[in-house]
Amino acid sequence: MGTFVVGAGLIAVVALVIRRMIKDKKNGKSLQCGGDCGKCKGCH
Repeated sequence: MGTFVVGAGLIAVVALVIRRMIKDKKNGKSLQCGGDCGKCKGCH
């Protein structure tokens, strides 16, 4: 039973992280770009 609870919690956390990454990607943010173009050195 404990394994199931921990597994379900882990799946929920991973789903939330993926959801946040998709939402950030749609808003123009990504892991590579923080959105502060003033500090960007030729990345675009």
